[in-house]
Amino acid sequence: MARLTDFTSYADAQAHFSSDKLWQLFDGDRARLNIAHECIDRHVAREAPAVIVVRAEGGEEVLSFRRVAEDSARFAHWLAAEGVQPGDRVAIMLEPSRAFYAAVFGAIKRGAIAVPLFTLFGPDGVGLRVADCTPRLIVTNPEKAPMLEAANPGEGGSRVMVADDAFFAALDRFSSDYDPHTSADQLAIFQYTSGTTRELPEAVKHSHRAIVTLMVAALYGTGLRPGDRFICPSSPAWGHGLWHGTLAPLALGITVGAYAGKFNAERLLAALDQHRFTNMSAAATHYRMMRNCGAAGRYRYAIDKLSFTGEPIDSETAGFVEQTFRRPACSMYGTTEIGVILVSYPGAGDFVVKPGSLGKPIPGGRVEVHDADGKPCRPGVTGELKVWRRGQWIATKDLGRTDEDGYFYHAGRADDVIISAGWTMSAVEIEDAMLKHPDVREAAAIGVPDALRGQVVKAFVVASRAGDEALGREIQDLVRSRLSHHEYPRQIEFVAELPKTPAGKVNRKMLRMKETVHVA
Repeated sequence: MARLTDFTSYADAQAHFSSDKLWQLFDGDRARLNIAHECIDRHVAREAPAVIVVRAEGGEEVLSFRRVAEDSARFAHWLAAEGVQPGDRVAIMLEPSRAFYAAVFGAIKRGAIAVPLFTLFGPDGVGLRVADCTPRLIVTNPEKAPMLEAANPGEGGSRVMVADDAFFAALDRFSSDYDPHTSADQLAIFQYTSGTTRELPEAVKHSHRAIVTLMVAALYGTGLRPGDRFICPSSPAWGHGLWHGTLAPLALGITVGAYAGKFNAERLLAALDQHRFTNMSAAATHYRMMRNCGAAGRYRYAIDKLSFTGEPIDSETAGFVEQTFRRPACSMYGTTEIGVILVSYPGAGDFVVKPGSLGKPIPGGRVEVHDADGKPCRPGVTGELKVWRRGQWIATKDLGRTDEDGYFYHAGRADDVIISAGWTMSAVEIEDAMLKHPDVREAAAIGVPDALRGQVVKAFVVASRAGDEALGREIQDLVRSRLSHHEYPRQIEFVAELPKTPAGKVNRKMLRMKETVHVA
């Protein structure tokens, strides 16, 4: 019987997809399912590595499926011996490493709930999340342990475990086999979004069943198929790096490339060459940094499929990607809360990837653009993107439009719209135009108060030459010529860097907050 992984075309995706067929890709069923078993244990006989950790400072750590299976089994037994029960939370604040995979999959095998935490969080970011999920245990590195202990004091605080040589020595006395007993509906992972610590979002709570529904994005958003060599440089503390970059490929027995440490674009390019990765999914910012580093021409690539997520990719970077890798960058759009809903079907020879497009709905999915009254917009008209779920339309809080061929386009967050003198402008389109200037490396646009027009566009620009009045006028003239006479940044501030969320997206909200404080 043919499986969904046997099909690669867009036409076949529409013809053969069903939710029931996703279950054929797994050992488990609705009564008994465990993410760690599906991602690791059932693949232990494979000769290909499970994970290749590319370290920022150089070198790699190569882990087999058997190594991760045995490490995680021992950690699961250790958790049981320490009194950690199914349903207890185990937080993991580590870069990709042997210890990270042992802790994540070991907690999941035990039936506990794994909670990945970003390694660059300070005490406030960690403290809020720890207070929210109240983990029994936090596994971290020696450098972070003092901060975690200080941010989590008292007898009721979480125990902090340092993942060092002594950590693995303590695990060695336990069995390398562990038979997990979890149901599909049992909770497995808490995932926090990369919001600011001032407005901590509630954790998105994923059950073991999530590994099954994740396959829709894996098959059609990143184009994963058995035999790929896949790499995702996003941190596994975030949804893209964990679900799409780690769990989905491992569940298909695919070798995963992970990145540990401060991101360096040339280090990633060298790893693509050295390890002959064939499929890459990254944030738009990663591709932009690859373009800006100027080193892409020094290496050779085996890339067959590319995808990006997080924010739209500007047209100059999209052109660089296609010229460098001879493949288009395929958009994968969704949120941590609703999942992936729009994709560009990488690897599908019969799907035309339109520049700037978010693609089309996943197989069986319904996505529409609605006006303020909740009615569908005509092609070319901007409204709010909504997805049909559980008998109702769910708002994504993003704006978008469609074209005559049914492709979707992003028009920014609902709060990224700038209205000036009655004109409605998109921050995304203005930024894309600014990035066409050869000296503009990064750009962000927001609306700021103006007594005459209500709002005007203010741009924050990172440039490769001195940010003077002449460069400012060049940028303004360029945007006028590419968009319209009124649609340009009337104010420009040159900055050394742009604020970003921990997931690497430009944080326009932070820029708006700073402007509000400045005006006040």
